[in-house]
Amino acid sequence: MSLKNLLWRLKMKSLHENATQIFHAGIAAANPYDAVKKHFILNENFSKIHIIAFGKAACAMANAAQKMIPTNLLGNAIAVTNYENVVAVENVEVIGASHPLPNLAGFEAAKKIAQIAKNAKTNELVLVLISGGGSALIPYPVDSISLDEKIATTNLLLSCGATIHEINCVRKHLSELKGGNLAKLIAPAQCYALILSDVLGDDLSVIASGTTVADESTFAEAVVILKTKNVWNDVPQSVRNYLEQAISETPKVIKNVENTLIGSNAMSVEAAVKTAQSLGYEVIRYDYPLCGEARDVAEKFVLAAKSKSSENGKTAFITGGETTVTLRGNGKGGRNQEMALAFAIAAEKHGLADEWVFLSGGTDGIDGVSSAAGGIVDNETLQRMKTAGTNPVELLENNDSYAALKSSNDLLMTGATGTNVADLQILLIQTEKNS
Repeated sequence: MSLKNLLWRLKMKSLHENATQIFHAGIAAANPYDAVKKHFILNENFSKIHIIAFGKAACAMANAAQKMIPTNLLGNAIAVTNYENVVAVENVEVIGASHPLPNLAGFEAAKKIAQIAKNAKTNELVLVLISGGGSALIPYPVDSISLDEKIATTNLLLSCGATIHEINCVRKHLSELKGGNLAKLIAPAQCYALILSDVLGDDLSVIASGTTVADESTFAEAVVILKTKNVWNDVPQSVRNYLEQAISETPKVIKNVENTLIGSNAMSVEAAVKTAQSLGYEVIRYDYPLCGEARDVAEKFVLAAKSKSSENGKTAFITGGETTVTLRGNGKGGRNQEMALAFAIAAEKHGLADEWVFLSGGTDGIDGVSSAAGGIVDNETLQRMKTAGTNPVELLENNDSYAALKSSNDLLMTGATGTNVADLQILLIQTEKNS
């Protein structure tokens, strides 16, 4: 190996390590255990304090809370999380359930949550700990809709390019818990909710479908969403009937609840920015919050990088958000893997020069239904794919980003992180001038 090639490999290794370090700094900023410890102030005027935790960070959040509540005050305690994040928690019943598609285990857990809520008394507190993924983890469809019909509807929404706001609007209007209904069940007891946001803009009524937040959306809006996304005729007849015929709207005013935001994507992006700066990068905050079709967003990112790169030799473009994917094929992957693959293809197409590394990852460590958190690609990714006998363009068209990135060894693998505040995107560029 020539000295020039050796130096190049060392440079690329450094870029990869820096991108990963910046990504993990963003994840650390959304540590659910620390966030609960910081924001939960114990009020001993309550005769009992019950814990209801659900979402990908449920175990860590419940663990922090139960350590702060005296044993004589602790009532019922339950935590529902995805299977990958299940951890035993002292004094708490932990239940694993399916995400992103609901399952029977989540349905049974939701019934237990509803029972705790209904049994709470006037002088008691129900501490509700909410994190990303909560909508899928505690499915409780109304009586006229079966769990399988709710799952089928959710699957259609996830596959048609609907935004999280649109998906959750529909979920709220098919649920006994979402759209403020959990807080309604808790009354007359007091409800205090600590919320870790995975939703851009941190609209509390959207996070985990707003179980403790008054809901401004309507049944009519849910119908419009399904029709606009061209899936109205595909959802089960029972769902169509219920949405069109429902009489009672979701709660528009809730008096017994206090909601507090304790972590978000924006906070994680700022932590990533500070880490990049500490590593000597000139940081450009790119198009926050990032949204849109993953492959289209990736190409725009490439074009922006071409025009805005710094002259100082080390530039970091950092953003976060949640893109969408419209399924065109039957491949495997998620929005972050698709974005990483599309970025590599667009970078070659538009001639993104110099050494670069692009990382797109989910802060929960799980992208789509794959075992990867996302992808981390560079200016030789496509060559590695082609050497491995892979056609990256064909795989992108088949939504098979997982296979493409696996062939080039560019999958971002973190395992479940125990938190969830949407996605982070990091592009590091090192120009030839100062390299």
